[in-house]
Amino acid sequence: MTKLILMMIGVYSSISLQAQEKWSLKSEYLSHSDTVLVYKPKIYNETEKYPLVYLLHGYSENYKQWSQTADLQKLADQYGFIIVTPDGFTSYYINSPIDKGSRYEDFFFNKLVPKVHQSFNIDEKNIFISGLSMGGYGSLRYFILHPDYFNTAGSTSGALEIDYSDLQKVSQLFWQNNRMTRDLIKNLGNPKNADWNKYSISTLLLQNPNFTKPFIFDCGTHDVLYSHSENLKALTDRLEIPTTFISQPGNHNTEYWNRSIEQHFVYFNQHIK
Repeated sequence: MTKLILMMIGVYSSISLQAQEKWSLKSEYLSHSDTVLVYKPKIYNETEKYPLVYLLHGYSENYKQWSQTADLQKLADQYGFIIVTPDGFTSYYINSPIDKGSRYEDFFFNKLVPKVHQSFNIDEKNIFISGLSMGGYGSLRYFILHPDYFNTAGSTSGALEIDYSDLQKVSQLFWQNNRMTRDLIKNLGNPKNADWNKYSISTLLLQNPNFTKPFIFDCGTHDVLYSHSENLKALTDRLEIPTTFISQPGNHNTEYWNRSIEQHFVYFNQHIK
């Protein structure tokens, strides 16, 4: 999901936009090449292994959103993490059941993950994932469905419930049209005939009762998606999943994400094995 308002131009002035590596990955899973930015800590050398963080962007944005939201080089240097930011397009990071050129989950695990591990010395006990809005959905989806790959995960301002009427309201608020639900129809099918709810994070948790790993999520109290996180916290409490939920002032914008992602890196660092 795109930024509601471009706030605090000064936030951008101190951000490093230059990644050490930029990839363009072609695959049979996607109709278009996927562009990926990679940030390595300055201490990186070939003899050590390093924790890894994937950061997933929001709807209508691209692989550059996180580099324009937070100082990724500073975070990589401060925590000693490799940071990878792929392009998720408007896929919601799922495999479309109707578009063979939008199988993003297959791309992520069958193309991007092997490329990352072939290119760098990764500490496989310490692989993390987080994202904002649509990316917050994607990060928790991947963590729930692939818990053995990730140490833990995070979501900030997550669009966690895949509900047609709810997301249509969100689309009208941000763009004054139905672009978000139109894109989801292309990926998931018409909601009159397809069960969108089966993709919701709440449904995935209920369908995977053996999932008990901890994770962090947060949302600004003025965010249109705040209820998604409130509902998730109630569910994880009921399921006795040890989650950390941060409810704090903020809206669905860059200013909020610039602050909130720091909390995720602190959390990840605390979970280093």
